[in-house]
Amino acid sequence: MLLRAVNVGGHNRVPMAALRDLLGELGHPGARTYLQSGNAVLDTVGDAPDVLEAFRLELRGAIKERFGVDQPVMTRTRADLESLADRNPYLGGQPDPAKLHVVFLASTPDEAAVERVNARSFPPDEFTVDGDTVFVHYPQGAGRSKLRVDLGIPATARNWRTVSALLEMM
Repeated sequence: MLLRAVNVGGHNRVPMAALRDLLGELGHPGARTYLQSGNAVLDTVGDAPDVLEAFRLELRGAIKERFGVDQPVMTRTRADLESLADRNPYLGGQPDPAKLHVVFLASTPDEAAVERVNARSFPPDEFTVDGDTVFVHYPQGAGRSKLRVDLGIPATARNWRTVSALLEMM
């Protein structure tokens, strides 16, 4: 489970210990969090699309009620995260994991949105859209980049080191 834009620059505060407590109240007592940026691993949600969607909606509402933060919740299964290494076109040559990012989208973007972003070129940065995932490579670091992969749908990004840590936690 990934929360969008929490605990960034003091905004949208969601303390991770309190998030774990909330997840426990929602029936996920073994929830574990990683870092302070809205990453949680749960053991019992399931992987059926309708179950995941119901969980996303329930959790988003509970976070809004408890913390006053209304941000999208993205969910990915273990199988989803395991497939990322095979699908990531930028993993060759052992690049710095801090310079590889995965953008988790709420849905698959339409072709027109992808073409709008493709039309703007920001070398040496590059990205590849793969379904509801965007792989991004920032050779000089994300902080220096002018590239913004805005496809007009809710999204949240994590660097490859965080993605790998979440998979290990699963």
